[in-house]
Amino acid sequence: MSEKSYMASCLLCPQHCQLRHGQAGRCQARENREGEVVSRTYGEAAAWNIDPIEKKPLYHFYPGSWIFSVGGFGCNLSCSFCQNYEISQQHQVGRKVTPAELGKLAGREQESIGLCFTYSEPSVWFEMIRDTAPLVRAQGGQVVLVSNGTISPHFLEELIPWLDAVNIDIKAFSEEFYQHYCGSKLAWVLDSVERLAGRVHLEVTTLVIQGVNDDPQEITELARWLRQLNVPLAWHLSAYHPAYRLAVPPTERKTLERAWDIAKEYLPYVYLGNVRGGSTTFCPQCGAAVIEREPVLVNRLDQGCCPKCGEGIFGVGMRKITTSTL
Repeated sequence: MSEKSYMASCLLCPQHCQLRHGQAGRCQARENREGEVVSRTYGEAAAWNIDPIEKKPLYHFYPGSWIFSVGGFGCNLSCSFCQNYEISQQHQVGRKVTPAELGKLAGREQESIGLCFTYSEPSVWFEMIRDTAPLVRAQGGQVVLVSNGTISPHFLEELIPWLDAVNIDIKAFSEEFYQHYCGSKLAWVLDSVERLAGRVHLEVTTLVIQGVNDDPQEITELARWLRQLNVPLAWHLSAYHPAYRLAVPPTERKTLERAWDIAKEYLPYVYLGNVRGGSTTFCPQCGAAVIEREPVLVNRLDQGCCPKCGEGIFGVGMRKITTSTL
């Protein structure tokens, strides 16, 4: 059989890599084996740990809880500022683990509310998520995804029934940014966010890079786009620090605060990440601090409502009054 007959297209994400026999896609997690695209990383974990749910970041999903977190190798983007490039931009031999073992690990941790797929890009680990999530759900656990949102609609639709909460990175509101810095397309990400909106608990993160994606007009347009989804969500504006191949200076606090001021004109729940003092949840009705997260988490909600004015606060698992160290 000729080499040409072994060519295959990977359809898992919109990059649609065209692969020769033995060739891996740009994600380094999938390859063509005799005309069939298969996972190179199934059953191999790059890292796992038990993390605060706020680290994902998810601030309105069981605040103060912990979740068993796992990730594989590889990513279908090539962001020049990647914070986890050691595992996202290459394939290595990971720790062997089966879906059943992952489910048991997540359930064995008494503090954990379930399992979070994170660290690199989980969607390229599609088969592991598909096979593990039902096992976690069967034992009463929550399934969480932290993703760049670059996945083909068919495969996302297959996962959505098994997902409880998702945090999507919208890295900028510019096609030029995605093409130049990530090797991807903004439209693909926005399509995923629209599909998730109203079907799972949704939060969004944007890494703010000074002089690159912090233009006030761009922040305004993204805030307006998020508002028109017409679903409750939280937006995390995180400070950039130099990493991988990008040497732009760290984002100044005043730049983040300017973006926060713009975002708050459109959305009630906006946070600053990677800096101190930006993690408090305020009641959108009266402005009371209902959940503080520094130096310890203090949840003042009363049955999911502001104790001062009675306004309901968006989220899942918000009812229990807790005080804990993150």
